[in-house]
Amino acid sequence: MVKARHSRLDCTPGCAVEAAVSLIDGKWKAVILYHLLDGPIRFNALRRMVGGITQRMLTNQLRELEADGLIHREVFAQVPPRVDYSLSDRGLSLSPIIMALKDWGEANMDLFGRRLAA
Repeated sequence: MVKARHSRLDCTPGCAVEAAVSLIDGKWKAVILYHLLDGPIRFNALRRMVGGITQRMLTNQLRELEADGLIHREVFAQVPPRVDYSLSDRGLSLSPIIMALKDWGEANMDLFGRRLAA
């Protein structure tokens, strides 16, 4: 089930930030978007790339990303069925943000070590 999204942007100045973050919230969406930056990927290949995600969780996250217009799902009529996922134009517009998160994470890996050790 796709969760409700932030529908009002006429409140506080931070609402636009809240709305944007709500589209990529959670543990997996930014990681999925990062892997889709390289081009279309099939479901099982994406699952292997993400690692640690269940099939159900990946399915739910992909459905939410598709409902939000960030990814495109293309079904090919063949046996066995083939489904490719790719970034939509709106999803591609997030690439600088996703890459900035990646760069920040690489530059601050020491924080993650401390967090894991605690």
